[in-house]
Amino acid sequence: MGDHSAAAVVKLPIPGKRNILITSALPYVNNVPHLGNIIGCVLSADVYARYCRMRGYNTLYICGTDEYGTATETKALEEGCSPKEICDKYHAIHKEVYKWFNISFDEFGRTSSPQQTEVCQAIFKKLLENNWLSENTMQQLYCDTCTRFLADRLVEGNCPTPGCNYDSARGDQCEKCGKLLNPTELLDPKCKVCRNTPRIRDTDHMFLELPLLKDKLEEYITNMSVAGGWSQNAIQATNAWLREGLKQRCITRDLKWGVPVPHEKFKDKVFYVWFDAPIGYVSITSCHTPEWEKWWKNPENVELYQFMGKDNVPFHTVIFPSTLLGTGENWTMMKTISVTEYLNYEAGKFSKSKGVGVFGNDVKDTNIPVEVWRYYLLTNRPEVSDTLFTWSDLQAKLNSELLSNLGNFVNRVLSFIAKDPASGYGSVIPDAPGADSHSLTKALGDKVGNYVEQYVEAMEKVKLKQGLKIAMSISGEGNAYLQESQFWKLYKEDRPSCSVVMKTSTGLVYLLACLLEPFMPSFTIEILKQLNLPLEAQISLSDEKGDVERAKRPWEIIPAGHRIGTPTPLFKELKDEEVEFYREKFAGSQADRIVKAEAEAKKISDKLKEVKISDGKTAKKDKTKKSAEAKLKVSAPADAEISISRLDIRVGLITKAQKHPDADSLYVEEIDVGEPQPRTVVSGLVKYIPLEEMQNRKVCVLCNLKPASMRGIKSQAMVLAASNNDHTKVELVEPPEGATVGERVTFPGFEGSPDDVLNPKKKVWETLQVDFHTDKELVACYKDLPFTTSAGVCKVSSISEGSIR
Repeated sequence: MGDHSAAAVVKLPIPGKRNILITSALPYVNNVPHLGNIIGCVLSADVYARYCRMRGYNTLYICGTDEYGTATETKALEEGCSPKEICDKYHAIHKEVYKWFNISFDEFGRTSSPQQTEVCQAIFKKLLENNWLSENTMQQLYCDTCTRFLADRLVEGNCPTPGCNYDSARGDQCEKCGKLLNPTELLDPKCKVCRNTPRIRDTDHMFLELPLLKDKLEEYITNMSVAGGWSQNAIQATNAWLREGLKQRCITRDLKWGVPVPHEKFKDKVFYVWFDAPIGYVSITSCHTPEWEKWWKNPENVELYQFMGKDNVPFHTVIFPSTLLGTGENWTMMKTISVTEYLNYEAGKFSKSKGVGVFGNDVKDTNIPVEVWRYYLLTNRPEVSDTLFTWSDLQAKLNSELLSNLGNFVNRVLSFIAKDPASGYGSVIPDAPGADSHSLTKALGDKVGNYVEQYVEAMEKVKLKQGLKIAMSISGEGNAYLQESQFWKLYKEDRPSCSVVMKTSTGLVYLLACLLEPFMPSFTIEILKQLNLPLEAQISLSDEKGDVERAKRPWEIIPAGHRIGTPTPLFKELKDEEVEFYREKFAGSQADRIVKAEAEAKKISDKLKEVKISDGKTAKKDKTKKSAEAKLKVSAPADAEISISRLDIRVGLITKAQKHPDADSLYVEEIDVGEPQPRTVVSGLVKYIPLEEMQNRKVCVLCNLKPASMRGIKSQAMVLAASNNDHTKVELVEPPEGATVGERVTFPGFEGSPDDVLNPKKKVWETLQVDFHTDKELVACYKDLPFTTSAGVCKVSSISEGSIR
């Protein structure tokens, strides 16, 4: 079938056979892949690799994690660890996600390997030797606060492209309009680490002379885009680059985490990630076999197919080919490129950085089988324009296409054969002489044969969505054939004809298992089990073996006398309430979460109206109203429900912070919480947050805990902070910049005044605290309700799904 690690043996090109080398864009290791990433590269490439193997082509599918560069350094800064630790962590996550999705890599490697350094430096030396590189001084943004040159992805600002104006464009590319940028072109640039404005400074770098390589490159593009049938979006993106005119492209960066530049003058620099990342395909192949050049320097015998999202196109059609051409060596150049547009999620774009959408590690928690996920993503593959993931569409495709069409056909056929001999065939495939002369069956065979030829034509051109649609049409033809034949009547009235229909239909079941294996391998495994065929049986659609021709005669596929296994339903209906549950669970934006939170809170609020939480039990009634209003002591009734409204959480401003004179691990802060005098607060944050970061910043403060003495200083409140799972990292919960000092932090749907002082014996804070956490979007929440102020919700810097106390 081809599992996640299909490479039990080393593969090398075989003379006289079609040798297909497949790559998918190397996913970056700074986050978990979402469904848009998965359909955009690894899943699409996996389908084509499985198809090629089924056709009998000698196929090598290469992928791995892209690990060098700024994004890794940035993530490491956020998580307080080394770049290598980040790479180790996310490489394992990516590998696990792809294993669950049944991605059949022959080699899944990493670009931080010694082989990457070796291959990358060798290519650089060839370019240098052939005079395709130049030295130049460029202006780069430098952050005085961080005392470092800022690589592209450490800068954000307004996109300079007329009509775009996106305010979060990265220094290398605007993800809204797709234009490649230099950081110095950004309007109002900011350092992503400290948010200060960087300044421009000179720095020396090495450049790839693309203008000098223009003729070689254009000749390659002109010939191969036609011969390889490049997708239209790839041609358009490439031509746009060529029309603008090729420019020198900087290939070095002022970073530490990357492949070192083997040049005395530039030994403190590393290669730019978009110079070395595509070389990762080569180095990962060299991890698969030391004879990697038989794949990568063998254009006469190897065809290279590359899969990616549209934002990666210029690097694969311009920069990488120019790099290889510049070496003057006989490289296997890309023949075919398959490019996807964007898969959007419900109301917006999938986004790793903003946590929008369903992520690879989420899908396992849905109890929706992997074959359903693969099917839905592939029917929705954004081949020519952006497509949209919606839960209701997933439900419709599962229930109507997989369950009612495909699953229904397979189950009707196998269940009937499995019936006891008095009403079926006792699980034994009947003989079917005379099938050739059975007009309905012969007509079906002709139709199916045509469909299989169309399927092969579509798949050879990497039109995966079309291939899947054609395969599913055969299932539809099978259902129509069963209905028209009225096999249940034939069983009683014309047993030989019924046997023809059943034997033919069983052949169709096997044929569907073959055609759908690239798309749903786990479905195929289940079909083979139910047909009682060996799981190691080679699913084949080979011309040499006559498999395509045999598809016209499906009654000959499964031999008479073969005993099938036990039929069971293949798909389960997805109900409306489940769809609603998943839509809410994976709501992709803060607005969606708030709507959900408010709806849930309204139910609780309605319930609370029955048990009204008053302003507290009034103390003795004073004779003068003025006196009562001036000094009102509020404490909850003894039997009051433990509710979030009893907490007095306010926006505070730390006006002064210093080390505790008698405790190394404690700070003492003076915090303005909107009262005439600031409160003194003692916090155990010394080992987590530097003293300079504690000064003059807004925080969330729990103001109605009973004051407690900590090493001789009475703490009159508590600063709220989030910690990660192993409590190695702690961050303050921060109100938005526009929040008013002293205003109460609220939770949608909950009303009522807080207790004056929480009764320690009632454990109110301790009971509520267990439901305080940060969500995937870094928003501080009580259950699903965000910490809310007049200026928006409260957040943390980088700890997602942490606990708050």
